Amino acid sequence: MSTLHASDITAFLEGQGNKETLRFITCGSVDDGKSTLIGRLLFESKAIFDDQLQSLASDSRQYGTQGEKVDLALLVDGLQAEREQGITIDVAYRFFATDKRRFIVADTPGHEQYTRNMATGASTADLAVILIDARKGVLTQTRRHSRIVAMMGIRHVVLAVNKMDLVEFGQETFNRIVADYQAFAAGFEFAKIEAIPLSGLDGDNVLQASARTPWYGGPTLMAYLDTVNVREQNARDVLRMPVQWVNRPNLDFRGFCGRIAEGVVRPGQAVRVLPSGVQSTVKSVIAGFGEVDVASKGDSITLTLTDEVDVSRGDVLVAADSPPEVADQFDARLLWMSEHAMAPGRQYLMKLACKEVTATVTDIKYREDVTTGAHLAAKSLGLNEMATVNLSTSAPLVFEPYGVNRTLGGFILIDKLTFETVGAGMLDFALRRASNIHWQALELNKNTRAAQKHQTPRCIWFTGLSGSGKSTIANLLDKRLHAEGKHTYLLDGDNVRHGLNRDLGFTEADRVENVRRVAEVAKLMVDAGLIVMVSFISPFSSERRMARELFADGEFLEVFVDTPIEECERRDAKGLYAKARKGELKNFTGIDSPYEAPENPELRLQTAQQDPEACVEQLLAALARIH
Repeated sequence: MSTLHASDITAFLEGQGNKETLRFITCGSVDDGKSTLIGRLLFESKAIFDDQLQSLASDSRQYGTQGEKVDLALLVDGLQAEREQGITIDVAYRFFATDKRRFIVADTPGHEQYTRNMATGASTADLAVILIDARKGVLTQTRRHSRIVAMMGIRHVVLAVNKMDLVEFGQETFNRIVADYQAFAAGFEFAKIEAIPLSGLDGDNVLQASARTPWYGGPTLMAYLDTVNVREQNARDVLRMPVQWVNRPNLDFRGFCGRIAEGVVRPGQAVRVLPSGVQSTVKSVIAGFGEVDVASKGDSITLTLTDEVDVSRGDVLVAADSPPEVADQFDARLLWMSEHAMAPGRQYLMKLACKEVTATVTDIKYREDVTTGAHLAAKSLGLNEMATVNLSTSAPLVFEPYGVNRTLGGFILIDKLTFETVGAGMLDFALRRASNIHWQALELNKNTRAAQKHQTPRCIWFTGLSGSGKSTIANLLDKRLHAEGKHTYLLDGDNVRHGLNRDLGFTEADRVENVRRVAEVAKLMVDAGLIVMVSFISPFSSERRMARELFADGEFLEVFVDTPIEECERRDAKGLYAKARKGELKNFTGIDSPYEAPENPELRLQTAQQDPEACVEQLLAALARIH
């Protein structure tokens, strides 16, 4: 008997392993019944154990919303906050199987606040089940989720018109909703939109055809999921494998580990290492603990090469005769996922496959209206807004358009300070505008120019609130250094706005660009061998960090002119603070626009306790120490 059991289990596991897996998401607006529908699928497909059913019955009495009935939504809503509020907050993944397929379903939240979680679930899905409450029709969040689904490259959509039991299974209601949605989604390039009327609560048209919709002749939801073909029509065999890890356990072995994003690989195959472009040949393909003859898309493997070539984490091994592009400027679509607005010119960490670089949105070409898809002008992006942007990176990236390759086309942006994921995007194509521009080598360099002036060039960056005394101290320092025979220049925030930055206002996006421009000018002046003083409020730590990164170690000194806002207001001869407090001046730092104080400046000057001359002496002493 034990042998029989063992063979049955083995056969079952082999059968499950040979089944195709379909990954799909449920999405839509708030309270459209996504969790209940997935609970119904799990229940009807017998993917729930007896102890889970007992626990579900108990939880339904405590948290349920269906009276005496079992609340199937609780099978998915596992967080305490979700059960108490009756909403989905995080993405919940569930597994179930039928005789034909295995399924991984992601239940994604409908609330606008958690749109980022919905985008996370969509990033790995092959199909989207977009739910619509039959009583409400197509809502704003339905449209937003549909745009994200299209943006993420999902081409197969099930339009699940749910809660039909609450509209008496009216055919006219169903037809009207389907027509509205199809008109809205006409430009999304979906391969197919399969509309199904159903009731997740009662199970109508979920697994079994409902007698309450005699006018509907299409498939049930489960029948459609079992049979829909989501395989790529133009699947390629060209190798794409981002390197996750260089495995060097000893002197005799050097392997490159990664997951194949596309194509196949075999021993003896010619490959190219990008972005370097060096070519080699595959010596062996290792999967698990042994060598294999071939590995394909989705396999996690280790490759060894016949040549000793330089390969690092983030490089990509590709088919030698069909390499992807390498670029550092892109046209991209971006979904902003942070409550803190995105400002062009600000630096973020960008992660593409296994590569991490610094990236900047250089321009917002247009923002998309969620409802109409209209292209709107924008200077910044807020939470859940979508846009087409120009993107610049600090190093060349190996990429392919997202529509061709999700792995080499999809990226995330990460805040450098908090390490919060703030954006998700898709690369469309490389920008060629700078492809013919190269760095011109000059015979006279910074050291030569500095030696002529008998000084060490550097940037002294003064930051602090308006009225803190930055310009006064910088001006006095400039005079002292000039008297000592030093070659200096002072870049003052107000003065620069009369010329170089006269086109900029005081929005966060304009402030970011204001600092970016002056930092680049200061860098050129330091390259000329000068001691340059920059007196800018520069309220955001991210931009001050960006400025610092332009300079060599020791060249950048951050001086925090630390003056309480009360003292700054007392000194304010122009009455700017008073106007700001009355609402007459918008985006005034310290009033309705934040100032992020430096945490580790090279020097802190407290002008409430010291006069400007004493601050200058403190500065000169600090400069003398670091010479």
